[in-house]
Amino acid sequence: MSSIVACERCGQRNRTRPAAPGRPVCGKCKAALPWIAEADGRSFPEVVEKSPMPVLVDFWAPWCGPCRQVTPALEQVARQLAGRIKLVKVNIDTAPGLQRRFQVQAVPTLLVVTGGRVTARRSGAAPAGALRQWVEQHLPAVPARTP
Repeated sequence: MSSIVACERCGQRNRTRPAAPGRPVCGKCKAALPWIAEADGRSFPEVVEKSPMPVLVDFWAPWCGPCRQVTPALEQVARQLAGRIKLVKVNIDTAPGLQRRFQVQAVPTLLVVTGGRVTARRSGAAPAGALRQWVEQHLPAVPARTP
């Protein structure tokens, strides 16, 4: 299922798909768009493991207060790191196989998945600044631009 994302730069509304080659960009101004998607047991391999960019996976549950609290912070991090990460939300109530596979004992549990491999893990809610710092520590280095 696609989602509609407004470009932070020009306001253009753009459609993004959960799984796609490359990175989403605004159709009007070509700015990087935040990539926020959902996955379940069936779509997880395509949406997360085959992603062309690192993925921040949020294992959450609708009955979890801290999960609802951290959602805006995670979406803020996805906007701030647009073009560098993809945020994928996994509801453990509808994806118990993924909960078992990744040994999720508490929610929210966050994973950074790069190239199909888990490279970082943390549990619990945190403010956006702390989450961004944690994610950036576990992202591949951005190559320096040469003039």
